[in-house]
Amino acid sequence: MCPTRKEARGVMAARSNMDNLNDLRFDRHFRTPSSEGYYLVRGDTRIGMVDLHFTSTTVHGTLIVEQEIDRDALAQLIERIDEDLVLSADTPRDDFLVSVYTGKEVGFFNDTFRADQEDLVADLDEDDEDDDFEDDDVEG
Repeated sequence: MCPTRKEARGVMAARSNMDNLNDLRFDRHFRTPSSEGYYLVRGDTRIGMVDLHFTSTTVHGTLIVEQEIDRDALAQLIERIDEDLVLSADTPRDDFLVSVYTGKEVGFFNDTFRADQEDLVADLDEDDEDDDFEDDDVEG
């Protein structure tokens, strides 16, 4: 399925927005003795999130971006996270390892969530329904 012109313009705008990271800010979401989580925000729009986990020799990061991003912009974003968040933590490290994902938030759940509450269950897109597990797929 080809994107509409409006969708294509939106993707191009998102890509060009990610090219300039000057107005990016990190809003802390949580902090523990060995980890921190931040929302990546431009203006009033959240564009992603990063969770950082500090060990004695390595910092592990999980980065989720909610917009299209090219490889150069991604490298700049990781460098900015390293400079602004990791190095400023004053925790000695030998390496910064980052796993990067693209995606969108489908919900926020807590202990009161129950699977039988239909209004809290995210609808699957038609394309996602094809990915469901079927018994026919298992040889046996």
